[in-house]
Amino acid sequence: MDAPGNMIAAGRDADIFEYRTGTVLRRSRNGRSQVLEAKAMEFVRSKGYPVPEVVEVSDDGIDLVMERITGPTMIEVASTQPWKLKGFGRDLAELHESLHLLSAPDWMPNAPCGLGERVLHMDLHPLNIIISNKGPVVIDWTNAARGNPMVDVAATWVLLASANVPGGRLQSAMAKFGRGILLRSFLSPFPKTDLSLVLKSVVEWKCKDNNMTAAEIERMRFLL
Repeated sequence: MDAPGNMIAAGRDADIFEYRTGTVLRRSRNGRSQVLEAKAMEFVRSKGYPVPEVVEVSDDGIDLVMERITGPTMIEVASTQPWKLKGFGRDLAELHESLHLLSAPDWMPNAPCGLGERVLHMDLHPLNIIISNKGPVVIDWTNAARGNPMVDVAATWVLLASANVPGGRLQSAMAKFGRGILLRSFLSPFPKTDLSLVLKSVVEWKCKDNNMTAAEIERMRFLL
């Protein structure tokens, strides 16, 4: 691996650096191997799903080089163009539906709850969707798993409904109103009965996530 350039983004457990022309380097901050994540990306990309191309993975899996996707995240666009929220909700639903058409390979780990045989992203929300000039591209496949598609949908529902909204009172109220529009549009294609069957187990799983705040956990429990 060549030495990376400047850091351009920081996630929960990895940092993104400039790299060779047209690529970025994603470096695991805690030494976690990204081999399975890269394998999941390569698999879904081979089926025509919109993800960055994997270029190279270091022997220890700590460094992952992939195609650089240029553009804002879906949430960044929505914050400045709120009239697109309803359409983004439909786009988000379609990204779930097209992913869940894929049968998961045997090497893909089981989801933390819910049995099934389909490919799940398990963190498919607007922050992990880049709006490129070729359309939406899904990033951050750390939690990719096999399981019940309704678990994936419910995980996105729980995250969107419970996430902290920054800003003052007016800004927060407007953001929550917009979030409601996005959520209703996103959830409309999915059977509510099927979602309700998995919601409790998804909330219990997310409540154990150290990245969730006490306020977010309280909102997730209220959602039940």
